[in-house]
Amino acid sequence: MEKRELVIIGAGPAGLTAAIYGRRAGLDVLLLEKGTPGGQINITDEIENWPGVKHASGQELGNMFREHAEKFNTEFRDTDVRKVEIREGRKIVVTEKEEIEAEAVIICTGAYFRRLGCEGEAEHIGQGVSYCAVCDGAFFEDETIAVIGGGNTAVEEGTYLTKFAKKVYIVHRRDEFRADRAAIEHALSNPKIEPVWNSVVERIEGDGMVENIVLKNVKTGEVSNLAVAGVFMFVGQAPYDEPVRGLVKAAKGGWIITNEDMETSVEGIYAAGDVREKGLRQVITAAGDGAVAAMSAVSYINEQVHLRSLLMEPEHVVAFFYSSIDGNQVQLSEKALKEAETMGKKLTLVDGYRNGKMVEKLELPGMPTLVELRKGEVVRTESPATLEKVLSFLK
Repeated sequence: MEKRELVIIGAGPAGLTAAIYGRRAGLDVLLLEKGTPGGQINITDEIENWPGVKHASGQELGNMFREHAEKFNTEFRDTDVRKVEIREGRKIVVTEKEEIEAEAVIICTGAYFRRLGCEGEAEHIGQGVSYCAVCDGAFFEDETIAVIGGGNTAVEEGTYLTKFAKKVYIVHRRDEFRADRAAIEHALSNPKIEPVWNSVVERIEGDGMVENIVLKNVKTGEVSNLAVAGVFMFVGQAPYDEPVRGLVKAAKGGWIITNEDMETSVEGIYAAGDVREKGLRQVITAAGDGAVAAMSAVSYINEQVHLRSLLMEPEHVVAFFYSSIDGNQVQLSEKALKEAETMGKKLTLVDGYRNGKMVEKLELPGMPTLVELRKGEVVRTESPATLEKVLSFLK
């Protein structure tokens, strides 16, 4: 089985940033992606909130990200990741072609636009119903279309679609948009855009192609028809969590829960970007997540590889776990090491404060703790309060 240090799943802004930081730190990095690297920014027309770049298309920014990762010799592999498994403590990434063992894994699989779920939606996908303005906008030259939603994506994509359509209705269930003020002002100043407030889509109709949507006013209950040739859905997102669904803890909807270091509930598995439970899903927050996740993975891998060579691989080890922030424990560890050398005994000192994951893995009761291991298995432990207790353990 192929073995790698860091495997990153997903090549959007989070994954590409993680690759850059991982490679700069000297890790062996494998980035897995199905399709073109860049993620959702590849289908975003304009990006105006990436610091230092006043304006760029999503594809341009995505290309810059990839070129930056390539500069550090990141290995890209086009494959579909089926799942991540834990087998006897090892992290295994299962793809459509092979299995890869990784020291650490970063999940950067992103999110996708939800379906509305109304009658006629599924039947008209590809026949007037779309979830990507950049992909399908040009098919609606001089047509009247509707955009469903009221957040940034809906408002911004609605504005973009005016490049092609002669009329764009933005249908929103509330009486004001939830988007940024700049995006709202830009949209409402466009004569081709007309908002339809307090309304939801009941049904999408058409013989083959979309011809009409049936709307219901949520305040009055009035039902009306709106003749359109296309419907673009931007009503929220859901995470691509399939590879780790059921493996890591997740919030309602499947969003992966992490701490501020991007650690999931499973040791050595991290999540970054839009797949994570968070308040703001933007290119800049995804990139920030990727950087943090990579550096957390670097620390974890360095710790694991070093401690494995010290504790798990030798035939026999006696180790003293102490806390480097406790002065008494530091003094006890130093005295113990000197006495062990005098006795001709080998004693391995481990800072349990900085290597907490190993403390957890060995299920140690706390610190200070002496532990004897044979071939990586705990034989006995003791929590010494004095130097005499340490010496007695070493005899």
